[in-house]
Order: sequence, then structure tokens, then C-alpha cells
Amino acid sequence: MKNTILQRTGILVALFFLFSFNAWSAENLKPYMLVTSDAADVNAAVESTKNKLQSGGFDVVGEYSPYENAQVIVVSSDELKASAAKSEFGGYGAVVRVSVTKNGENIEVVYSNPVYWAKAFRLADDQSAVAAKLTAALGDAKPFGSKEGLTVKKLGKYHYAPFMPYFDDPHKLGSADSHAAILAKVNSNLDAGKSGIKKIYEVKIPGKDETVIGVTMTEGAAADKSIMGKIDISGTRHTAHLPYEILVSGDKVYALSGKFRIALSFPDLSMMGKGSFMEIMDAPPAIEDQLSTLAK
Repeated sequence: MKNTILQRTGILVALFFLFSFNAWSAENLKPYMLVTSDAADVNAAVESTKNKLQSGGFDVVGEYSPYENAQVIVVSSDELKASAAKSEFGGYGAVVRVSVTKNGENIEVVYSNPVYWAKAFRLADDQSAVAAKLTAALGDAKPFGSKEGLTVKKLGKYHYAPFMPYFDDPHKLGSADSHAAILAKVNSNLDAGKSGIKKIYEVKIPGKDETVIGVTMTEGAAADKSIMGKIDISGTRHTAHLPYEILVSGDKVYALSGKFRIALSFPDLSMMGKGSFMEIMDAPPAIEDQLSTLAK
């Protein structure tokens, strides 16, 4: 009888810890999702991926090649825009970034995990419905981008380290008399190629004076190729970190700090050593300086 009680107690304890572990793991999110691709080359994978996304109800709002053997496709949808409209500065969550990268002999199709980014951008919706649509469109995907992942709670108040910026510590790049005026100024500077910055997409958030614009930076320490060439150097590639975005909200222009935005895309990145934040320490101030020129 005693042994039976001990055995039952042991089983109950084991089940408790197993349940606790699974519940904890279920809360942990990773920044990207990797889709299996059997395409013969990058171009074929890009066309196949775009067709699947469009058939699945997503709109391609922009695309570009940040460097050789990599293509980024940016999509939005009515669901994404409606979700973005419900939250302050929700425009950051109005798109999903999808990348196709040739990594050695492999072609990797990756997209930014909408649930991870929704939590990090403090959206009212968790965008699980968007995640389900992506799975239906592109097939089963494996989360990656962090060994352990981040809990929902940690994502909601994410910062890389003490004294580093949070989501609500963005750069304030400039302002004008109205939303229309500042948006026109930003687009004029983008059309002129100011600071080597090019527009990849523009999405208007419905029901509010807010517009998110994705940009590629091509010069100096802020350049996409420079940053990714230093930190995206092993394992499955994080190309879907790109492009960077600015948010025209009301009569002001904002951008997330590089110390927040890059860290959120590479949450396991070490502070020191090869492929670390030390390698790109000049990137965050360069990003701020260059993006600031768009509002002047």
C-alpha cells in the first residue's frame, strides 16, 4: 500500500512538472518562422512564396533585395491593418516581413512571427488569426531566432539590458503642422534619396492619422548589408528582420531605437565577441541620424 501511494505521488509530481513545463514553453515565443522550401533557386522560391501569400489573402506591399541571395517580401492584410488601428503606435504591427535567403545549399523561406511581434509592439490583438492564415498559406513552420524564446510577459516590456530603450522610448525624428504635411515631407526626402534611404513600402492605418513606411538604408554603419553582414552570420538567417520602419503618427515621425529593434530581432545576440552587439555599436546612432534627415 505504501509503495502504491508513493508511486501515485511520484506520477502526480511528474505530471505537475510536465504540465508546468509545457505551459511555460507554450508562452515562449520566437521572432521568426521557418518554412520548408523545395524550390530550385531563390527566384523560384520568391515567386512561389508570393503566389501562396496572395492566394492566402495577403497583399504584397513591397519587396527588395538587401544583398545578394536574399529577397524580402512585405505583406499586409485587412486583419493586420485593423489590428494595428486598435493600439497606440500600432502601425509597426501592420505588416509581416517574409524573406527568401540562399544559405549555403539551402533556400530558407522565413517570416516574422506575428504573435511575437504583436506582443513586443504591445498590440491589443495577439494576431493569432494572422498566424493561422500564414500557416494555411505557406504550410507548417518551425519557430526560431532564440534558443529559449521569450515569454509573453517579457515581450510586453522588452528591453535588451538595463538602461536600454523600451518600445515606448522611440526616436522622435521630427514634426510638421499636420499628418499630411509631415508625410509629404518624408516622402519628398525619400524620393530624393536623402541619406541613401529608399522606400520599400507604405501602409496607411485605417481610421487614424498613422502611416508606417518601410525603408532600406544603404550607407555607412546604418546600411542593411553592413549590419547583417556582422551579426547574421550563423544558423538560419534572420533576413526577415528587414526592412526597418518609421512611423508617421499624427503630425510626428518616430522610429524604434536600433538598440530595441535590432535586439528584438536577435534576442540571443551576445554583448561581446564575434557577431555581437559590440560589432555594430555604431549602427544605432547612425540609424537615428540618417532617419532623422527624412523629417527635415
